[in-house]
Amino acid sequence: MTAIAAPHAGSIETSTRDIDEVTEADGDRAVLRWLVATAICVVVALVIGGVTRLTESGLSITEWRPVSGVVPPMSDADWARAFQSYLQIPEAQDVHRGITLDAFKALYWWEWVHRLLARLVGLVIAVPFFVLLLRRRIRPALQLRLANLPILVAAQGVLGWYMVKSGLTERTDVSPYRLVAHLAVAVVIYLIAAWTAITLRRRVVAMDRLGVTVAVLAFVTILSGGFVAGLDAGKVYNEYPLMGAGVVPTEYGAMGAWWRDALENPVSAQFNHRVMAIMTLLVALGAWRVRDGRGSAEALRAWRWVAIAAMAQVALGIGTLLLAVPIPLAALHQVGALGVLTAGLWAAGAASPPASGGGIHQDGPGLS
Repeated sequence: MTAIAAPHAGSIETSTRDIDEVTEADGDRAVLRWLVATAICVVVALVIGGVTRLTESGLSITEWRPVSGVVPPMSDADWARAFQSYLQIPEAQDVHRGITLDAFKALYWWEWVHRLLARLVGLVIAVPFFVLLLRRRIRPALQLRLANLPILVAAQGVLGWYMVKSGLTERTDVSPYRLVAHLAVAVVIYLIAAWTAITLRRRVVAMDRLGVTVAVLAFVTILSGGFVAGLDAGKVYNEYPLMGAGVVPTEYGAMGAWWRDALENPVSAQFNHRVMAIMTLLVALGAWRVRDGRGSAEALRAWRWVAIAAMAQVALGIGTLLLAVPIPLAALHQVGALGVLTAGLWAAGAASPPASGGGIHQDGPGLS
């Protein structure tokens, strides 16, 4: 009778390792799909939030009801109550003096859609995160970093209401500081999702410092653009490249303290945003020239997209300014800003080789 040979210990270990790698790869793909969905949802919410600001709709809903607020006014009596509540705040008595119910409804719907999208983003982030976590589909090296997403999205909801409250009593608009804080948290959520998605595609052993520099400049430029929006600074000096009689406007520095002037003077806010945009463009083009012809094919593609995105974004910004901030172009300008940021992140990680099996390198750099 022929004896059956016992399986070799080494073959068992190899098979087990292969199964673990397949499981990890499946988990990485699931996490990657979730992160891409998160990033897309954040972009949409940011654009709608920007439109809400441009249409001066953000204060049209004067109460915060996280659950029941999903349902809009359903009857004439409901609309009348919402309208009367709005008429009590300074914006309605000044900026929108004499507003009609129909005009109010147009404002209300923009803010309602923005809040609904914010809730949907929260669900897209929180539900899959906990499902993936409980099913052990998220690698241990990523769990802490990705745990920030549901925490940040919850904080974003509270911060959004804190921002709205600043415009309900004494101001005719929201605080620019709170608006920029609200914007910053949204962009950080996007950053975590986008960068982690990149690391799931590539074994990021070392980040390209020039790519990181472009991404940081893009982030700061986005925040400076938040102050432009918060101060309605895009509606002054609708000309380019000069601001009045010179490159530097005469009102620059008029508020005394440099930090206050930079953050509260609309003219200075616009000038600073121009400077940051041109600085980002020059660094992007310079980095592209330095990296052109070097590195992998994907790194070359990434740097070409950095240059294209930066040039397109500056062109969009100039067009938005010259045309006195038309809403469709301004919304596209917002998307362009995230495009530059994303291209910078891509270039930062593209210097590393692709990850085998679609997984990340656990010892690689991250943002956690």
